[in-house]
Amino acid sequence: MDFEPYRGELVAYCYRMLGSFHEAEDLTQETMLRAWKARERYDPARASVRTWLYRIATRVCLSALEGRARRPLPSGLGAPSEDPGAPLTPAVDVPWLEPFPDARCDVEARTDLRLALVAALQLLPALVAALQLLPARQRAVLVLREVLEFSAAEVAGQLGTSVAAVNSALQRARAALARGDGIDAVGEPVDAGTRAVVGRYARAFEAADVAGLVRLLTEDAVLEMPPVPLWYRGRREYGRFMERVFALRGTDWRVERVAANGQPALAAYAPERGAGHRLHSVQVLTVAGGRVAHNVVFADPRVLAAFAPSA
Repeated sequence: MDFEPYRGELVAYCYRMLGSFHEAEDLTQETMLRAWKARERYDPARASVRTWLYRIATRVCLSALEGRARRPLPSGLGAPSEDPGAPLTPAVDVPWLEPFPDARCDVEARTDLRLALVAALQLLPALVAALQLLPARQRAVLVLREVLEFSAAEVAGQLGTSVAAVNSALQRARAALARGDGIDAVGEPVDAGTRAVVGRYARAFEAADVAGLVRLLTEDAVLEMPPVPLWYRGRREYGRFMERVFALRGTDWRVERVAANGQPALAAYAPERGAGHRLHSVQVLTVAGGRVAHNVVFADPRVLAAFAPSA
């Protein structure tokens, strides 16, 4: 039995469940190992290999989530800061949400990297963070039914429950997400217009053009930067913080376009005295109405390693 063709989509599924790319890789490997050990007990008359693998992966994820705190973004933990000079002290004790590096996933799996919420198929960081607020089993039901399009009967088999319980959990999950702030993060499809906005943002960033960056923002644009628990809302506060960034780290930045969570993203390289440039952060942008509405700046070294050119 060859399980490898399913590895990419299983990593994406485990990421949706855990909010961590690194844990998703580990749990996918655990799923593959369990499947291999149980291969003699697999009955093709009861389920396809894919359905069977998702049943194992779901159990692995639910076990991993027992007693586990959710993975948040800074905006989910408190009010926005109004002090652009606040200390940038990482909160190392918080299990922060991680981005999904699209380049580490095969092309076929990347086509399924967007979470179905309302009429949009997106996997924006704020939406993944909202998903983390759901109880683990509701989370599994929502992803298996809405994203992966398994039938209610298949999901009931994967979770060891009834079809009625699956339908009830799905209704509760939909209602909970509709009440949450994450639903407001739905952005535009990744098309030529979105890519053009990201391109203009990248050029303004490389030019250290704060005024140019601000012109590209929505009025209530959000900037956050895990593992630092601070976040800012509004064009004015966003611009004031960017002025601080360029004052502290210099203006000779380099930007490389990457992709994360099925969205356009930027790998930002900060100038290093006498040493060229160093990967400083990965910025995952949400574009809405032709402007940048949300920028999640990931700077954790473990996250950066997944986006480094040698990764």
